[in-house]
Amino acid sequence: MRKIRANAIAILTVAWILGTFYYLWQDNRAHAASSGGRGAQRAGGRPEQLREDRTIPLIVTGTPSKGFDEKAYLLAKQLKAGEDPYRQHAFNQLESDKLSPDRPIRDTRHYSCPSVSYSSDLPATSVIITFHNEARSTLLRTVKSVLNRTPANLIQEIILVDDFSSDPEDCLLLTRIPKVKCLRNDRREGLIRSRVRGADVAAATVLTFLDSHCEVNTEWLPPMLQRVKEDHTRVVSPIIDVISLDNFAYLAASADLRGGFDWSLHFKWEQIPLEQKMTRTDPTRPIRTPVIAGGIFVIDKSWFNHLGKYDAQMDIWGGENFELSFRVWMCGGSLEIVPCSRVGHVFRKRHPYNFPEGNALTYIRNTKRTAEVWMDEYKQYYYEARPSAIGKAFGRIPVKEALPGIIKQGPNCLESQGQSTAGDFLLGMGICRGSAKNPQPAQAWLFSDHLIQQQGKCLAATSTLMSSPGSPVILQMCNPREGKQVSLLACSTEAQQPQGTMLQGGRHWQGSPWLTQISPSEEDLRGGEQSQRPGQANYSAHEEILLWVLIRLMPSCQAVSSMKAGTTCLVNTVCLAPDNHHSSNKC
Repeated sequence: MRKIRANAIAILTVAWILGTFYYLWQDNRAHAASSGGRGAQRAGGRPEQLREDRTIPLIVTGTPSKGFDEKAYLLAKQLKAGEDPYRQHAFNQLESDKLSPDRPIRDTRHYSCPSVSYSSDLPATSVIITFHNEARSTLLRTVKSVLNRTPANLIQEIILVDDFSSDPEDCLLLTRIPKVKCLRNDRREGLIRSRVRGADVAAATVLTFLDSHCEVNTEWLPPMLQRVKEDHTRVVSPIIDVISLDNFAYLAASADLRGGFDWSLHFKWEQIPLEQKMTRTDPTRPIRTPVIAGGIFVIDKSWFNHLGKYDAQMDIWGGENFELSFRVWMCGGSLEIVPCSRVGHVFRKRHPYNFPEGNALTYIRNTKRTAEVWMDEYKQYYYEARPSAIGKAFGRIPVKEALPGIIKQGPNCLESQGQSTAGDFLLGMGICRGSAKNPQPAQAWLFSDHLIQQQGKCLAATSTLMSSPGSPVILQMCNPREGKQVSLLACSTEAQQPQGTMLQGGRHWQGSPWLTQISPSEEDLRGGEQSQRPGQANYSAHEEILLWVLIRLMPSCQAVSSMKAGTTCLVNTVCLAPDNHHSSNKC
């Protein structure tokens, strides 16, 4: 009997061993199929590139039932004795490796935040984390913090975009964690294009971008999802706490900061202006910000696509936050920092990876593209602040679309009304004819490079406006250098109540401290006046960039307008001029 029992145990033991070997063999085959195989790595000296159709990204979803061996994952990449803990990742990997992936962190929110309630039907989000040769301990802690501190129903998926790391298993092994997916680039793309690839395959209607060395804090996601749910054109960011690169201590950041920059397009945190501090009676209220840091934010996917995503011709890292921020504001959206959302981030003093042209030249290329595409005549200040950018290649930039539209006040539209004896076109107000999208030729205006054009000519004064207020405005050959051209610039930094409208391509441009864009109502198209009082604004140098195309046509005899040349503005002087012509007056 004992012999039979011993034989049975031996047979079961052998079967168990064979089954284990078979399981491991199949598992390795699956990884080899996804990543090119370890054998391919050894033969070629580097990981074999994924053979995939780049229009249909290959995203790997693991089998959580197989289980994730957290200890083995971390031990495989621990530092060896005597290695410099800062060399590979530009932070103290030794200290990071000592910490649990599930370590607790202090709730750094204002004490009022826990009492704020949010909608019960917030949209789920796809969390997109891009990385290149990230330390396994920080990458895993980023993922685990998202899963541990977020309601499960709000996380549809976590997409890890592996930007061609040396070891494909840094990403692939994490797919055994529920909701985690892996998308591997077949060549080095950089953060910018990697984020676009992640966004393209994301299944959720809302996108959340995170860096790969973060730790999200308590109830970090609902406050941001709430703001996006209420207005899909909002792009929201948390307060970004500091994780020490030396000892990984979690440190609270100030709640009175917003994103700023100088003319060289260098990002910096700046204090909220005193006037805004005095009006902020509720510390849980969002803070409007000119730009975001760019590493951590939430955006509606349809809005991200509508904006054109990121500039795919930017390389690796740098400048993309300015480009996206300018794009958001100038296309009618807004940027906010949400105080009740906190996310910790490891801020490093250097980049641990290589740039194709060096980090300085790559940053210049990226910021120069931003200046050339979005800053128009203000780009001269960028070149003055960063003369090293002059003459540097920056790739091809898209042709700006010149949109036709009408300029209206009440039921009337600005129109050309024949020629003077000198051959110049005269201007006046007439009953609007046609539609906003298809106006009559005499009332159709082209808004391009901040000039207002019709039939190849531009709105201009008959004399230099700087010295001759009250000069009639006519159509002349375009020559911005004369100082006579009427341009789309904010004439006053005072918040005014707009009572005139401009319709551009069927869209109604409405006055506000920053540019907003809404669909016109039927009343607008019939000639009714739109009136909405914008909040008071304190404009600093970089905020003026956001006012380039802010249109505020004022009612008759009001000496404030946003169509100006020099320091003089275009106003309607119908009550003073019986012929209903336009002229210019001092702002």
